[in-house]
Amino acid sequence: MVFDTEMYARKLASRNTGGQASKASNIGEVCQFAAAGKEMGKKSLSEIAMSYGYVYVGQIALGANPAQALKVIQEAEAYNGPSLIIGYAPCELHGVKGGMNHCQDEMKAAVKAGYWNLFSFNPALKAEGKNPFTLTSKEGDGSYQAFLNNETRYSALTRKFPERAKVLFDRNEQAAKDRFVHLQKLVELYK
Repeated sequence: MVFDTEMYARKLASRNTGGQASKASNIGEVCQFAAAGKEMGKKSLSEIAMSYGYVYVGQIALGANPAQALKVIQEAEAYNGPSLIIGYAPCELHGVKGGMNHCQDEMKAAVKAGYWNLFSFNPALKAEGKNPFTLTSKEGDGSYQAFLNNETRYSALTRKFPERAKVLFDRNEQAAKDRFVHLQKLVELYK
């Protein structure tokens, strides 16, 4: 189980070394070592694991769709082989407006906007003649930029570098749209 906070956020016994950019950080995110917003997109851990062909992979956001999350967890547990579940995990370093007591709402907003996609890849279904790839998410609803601006890890860039923020946030949104189109193609590819 991987809790994806989209940043390197590790706490040691007496100090916090977190809030750093990582391969999980997204375009335009402001974090340590990326004070002017991260330029590169995040790596797709799910697709790296799926490329092996024998690893169960599920991407969930418990607050957005508890039924899908439970189904993925049950399938991963039942799968006879390695399983990887990647869960969207807002953290305090995101700076969610209203605080961490709105974590579940932020997960819903991420999925609704098309920022985070819900899906599963179950190689056992292929042996049954079924499509192993299930895309649960729908296309984003147009609230993408509002989602980004609800977190200080993004909105901080609009205060410091407004022109750069617009460019990076537009790239971030386009990358999300492209990712969704790619996931739709995977549904067809695995049929």
